[in-house]
Amino acid sequence: MTTALPRADVAPVASAKRRRRAPGWLAVVPLLVFTAIAFGLPALAILDGAFTAKDQTTGATSYTGANLTSSLQGPYLTALVGSVKLSAISAGLGALLGLPLAQAVVSSRSRALREAVLTASGVLANFGGVPLAFAFVATLGNAGVLTVHLGLTDKGWDLYSFWGLVLVYLYFLIPLMVLTITPALDGLRVQWREAALNNGATGVQYWRHVALPVLAPSLLGGLVLLFGSAFAAYATAAAMVGSAVPLVTLQIADALSGNVLVGQENVALALSLDMVLVAGLVMAVYLPLQRRSARWLDA
Repeated sequence: MTTALPRADVAPVASAKRRRRAPGWLAVVPLLVFTAIAFGLPALAILDGAFTAKDQTTGATSYTGANLTSSLQGPYLTALVGSVKLSAISAGLGALLGLPLAQAVVSSRSRALREAVLTASGVLANFGGVPLAFAFVATLGNAGVLTVHLGLTDKGWDLYSFWGLVLVYLYFLIPLMVLTITPALDGLRVQWREAALNNGATGVQYWRHVALPVLAPSLLGGLVLLFGSAFAAYATAAAMVGSAVPLVTLQIADALSGNVLVGQENVALALSLDMVLVAGLVMAVYLPLQRRSARWLDA
């Protein structure tokens, strides 16, 4: 005959279980605090400043939408459109060139080659800023090594232009695409290709009707990730082209340095809010695509 445990014995067991679960919850607290301080407070400051205007006569502040209106007019709108255009073109070319490179790495039987390419891609994807700008200026600038030896200036080449900036961005966007799409390519089943070939499909038909539809969410997700990376880049463009190419990040830097009209100091925060909204839209597209791709490739 089974006897139930006394009430006094149940309480210590439940208390012990709570104590064992507590460290798991406490481990998340530092991350939440860090996120609130590093991301939450700046976001609130940007939101507050974007809607705040200061009266130059009385010094009083008030909430208004004038800053956001100004950020979507004139040179500010031109810079925002220029950043979107540069990011879209760079991301499209990076995805187009990164996919076949990643496929070549995945298809290779050389483990050393695969590891070398992925390691190099991890390094190059994070190589940017002033060092990257200097490397291209020394190589393809007006007095660069290749420019002088190949006579590129006489052929109309100009590094300090929109397309020159696209070329520089591809230096870190293509490796980023390789890192992004390689796991998806690894997820393609060998049996799918064999089944397609056994049913009379060609390699092109396999990619068109099987591989690319499965990879479509990952490809679009990688494209969105590349767009966000190019859209947020600042140091490389600032060091290489300055104000020659209108970009929203450069406009924000000019506004923060005081290169604005009196009373428009908070326009920089409004421009930053515009960038946050664009980044939010990018992430809203990226995350569902990643989840859909994971369902296909993990099935």
